[in-house]
Amino acid sequence: MEKYKMSSVPVEERVQDLLSRMTLQEKVGQLNQRMYGWDAYVRNDEGIALTEAFKQEVAFGGGMGALYGLFRSDPWSGVNYENGITAAESVETANMVQRYVIENTRLGIPVLLSEECPHGHQALDGTLLPVNLAVGSTWNPVLMQQAYSHAAAEIRSRGAHIGLVSALDILQEPRWGRSEECFSEDPHLAARFTEAVVRGMQGETLDDMASPNKVAVVLKHLCAQGAAQGGRNAGPAVIGQRELREIHLPAARAGMAAGAAGFMAAYNEIDGIPCHANRELLTGILREEWKFDGIVMADGCAVDRLLALTGSHESAAALALSSGVDLSLWDTAFSTLESAVKQGLVSEALIDQAVSRVLLLKFRLGLFDRPYSEKMRAISVVGRPEFQQINLQVARESAVLLKNEGNLLPLGESGRLRRIAVIGPNADRLYNQLGDYTSVQRKGTGTTVLQGIRMCAPQGVEVVHVWGCGIRDTSTAGLDEAVEAAKGADVAILVLGGSSARQFGGEFDSNGAAIISEGSPSEMDCGEGVDLAELSLGGLQQQLAEAVAETGTPVVTVIIQGRPHALSSIAESSSALLCGWYPGTEGGRAIGEILFGHVNPSGRLPVSLPRSSAQLPVYYNQKDPGRPRTYVDMPSAALYPFGYGLSYTTFEYGQVVLSEHEISTAALEEGKRITATVSVKNTGELSGAETVQLYIRASESGITRRLAELKAFRKIEIPPGERRTVSFSLGIEELGFWNREMKFTAEPCQVAVQIGGSSKDTASVKLQVTG
Repeated sequence: MEKYKMSSVPVEERVQDLLSRMTLQEKVGQLNQRMYGWDAYVRNDEGIALTEAFKQEVAFGGGMGALYGLFRSDPWSGVNYENGITAAESVETANMVQRYVIENTRLGIPVLLSEECPHGHQALDGTLLPVNLAVGSTWNPVLMQQAYSHAAAEIRSRGAHIGLVSALDILQEPRWGRSEECFSEDPHLAARFTEAVVRGMQGETLDDMASPNKVAVVLKHLCAQGAAQGGRNAGPAVIGQRELREIHLPAARAGMAAGAAGFMAAYNEIDGIPCHANRELLTGILREEWKFDGIVMADGCAVDRLLALTGSHESAAALALSSGVDLSLWDTAFSTLESAVKQGLVSEALIDQAVSRVLLLKFRLGLFDRPYSEKMRAISVVGRPEFQQINLQVARESAVLLKNEGNLLPLGESGRLRRIAVIGPNADRLYNQLGDYTSVQRKGTGTTVLQGIRMCAPQGVEVVHVWGCGIRDTSTAGLDEAVEAAKGADVAILVLGGSSARQFGGEFDSNGAAIISEGSPSEMDCGEGVDLAELSLGGLQQQLAEAVAETGTPVVTVIIQGRPHALSSIAESSSALLCGWYPGTEGGRAIGEILFGHVNPSGRLPVSLPRSSAQLPVYYNQKDPGRPRTYVDMPSAALYPFGYGLSYTTFEYGQVVLSEHEISTAALEEGKRITATVSVKNTGELSGAETVQLYIRASESGITRRLAELKAFRKIEIPPGERRTVSFSLGIEELGFWNREMKFTAEPCQVAVQIGGSSKDTASVKLQVTG
């Protein structure tokens, strides 16, 4: 028996044995992921069959590196419940694909099946989580590790092997349509969630990937898309090495340390170099500095975009491969790699290097020893009740209470509350609260905000619903009805915001991004390809809010959004303001529970909320200029700061106490740490969760430092009247920095250690780092 087929042989030896048997054509085949998965099958009278296009693709490379999105469902793919693959049919289809590849190629190398998992599995019957921006608001990575563990079990049970997960983009530019895919504007918070993604989906070690409940994680996007110039999708990131190192790489570094199997390169450029052609990033930092041995996947059609640099597909492929890209996605360029070798544009040794990485992943996943999935497993795994409960808990913890004037919330008992008017374009539209990269949902799935309010309202309370206006539509047809409904109610609940809901029949780019014409009044105003110049709510939503407020009826506003909108005017016209982000299928129930006090809100902002687009950038960790920087026409501070969020109870912080007030750089380099301790008391009448946040503000260190830097946090539940003591440990990772020579080290400086409930509400104590 060939060595690569023997499970007793070490994986590295199996890889090299198989590589030695491969032709150049077969090697190139392993580096290609050209097909859209929905083109690989067709549904006919007898069930699901493989297409001739799929069989030709297998023949092209004497095998196939990976097949993307076999189970994907959305308006771009055109896949729905009439023509797609349900959970019950998925294993049979995946095994059919795998069997054809193995039995119809010379070497029988299994194919990787990669699936989109930006917030749950984007497939028919796949469980969808709240979007990442909502997840970041939970400040609870432990909960998210549990959620992603369930997501991995669903994906693997259906026969797929790779989850493509958005985790690395840092939200510095809220005009960007993909803001919803970011965990935070802060690198530390994003890094903790990235670790949770990897550990939840892959397990604690690389060996865990072969488990029937785990998948390989490919983290995207590497890197700095969240700093796109002008907020335009895939725009240049105008940053230097320091910004790259301090802000945009920590999440990737944390994901790699947790064991991530791969990274996806980003569309943008950094200082004139597209990420797919950035050898310093993909090889210099990722492989040589960090010692990463996994795969780098291209983003969709991105290698073909390098033709603007190279002039030919062969040269584009050679440039991407030599820069560090291993596996393509839908592009033509990588299909020309055999020709590129023969033309002398790239060496076969580089081909071998990339193929080895792809094969190593297949071996680590156990595909050579167990290529087929258990037929009935998906039926028992997909849609488990415990996943629905975790999903609901994520939605509960992701909502952020921004304003609660006069303690209007939670809403009172039925004796004082007889009639509620629920008004607005996002009150009863499930898809508007799910975000981009969302699969078609079965009828009856999920709970809208209106449904959640009706579920949670006290018995005997009448709930009326009127539309009011659209997301961006300028029709005034519903305004009068909305005003009349508010006049006749004890409280008006406005459900406003944005939408990333795609429509069947819409226009899409070759990579799936929505194509929205300039100035379009489309109701979709967020998501990939949908960038905004103005962050105020669209259409007549502000007019609706003002008209309802003028009735004198108390107004509670719920914002369903995928980006930080500018909410100054909305906040002024509302007595209470709740940010729900895109809370997912269980979001309506979670919001209903919060509004009526069944759940005490605990979400905290993972991103600063601006007053206006003209105020950008407004992220909290900007450089410290050493003096105030103000505008003449509006405050410079964010409307609501990073880390902010209210509760139905109150918390009181004690003084910050350090174990030592001075530490040397040598001690830090040797691993010594400082402990910072604070007591927190629940001074209200309800039990509540408080997120205790530790920041530093450093000075006198030879470079310009930031106004504040989050270094640690802990979310704790405190019963009413009780006190908890929270301790944080600070070492070189927290107190070191990239110095003038771009070396991460400890250097003498003054440090203010700040602990509190948000970036703008802290108690502080001084720490001296000495030479």
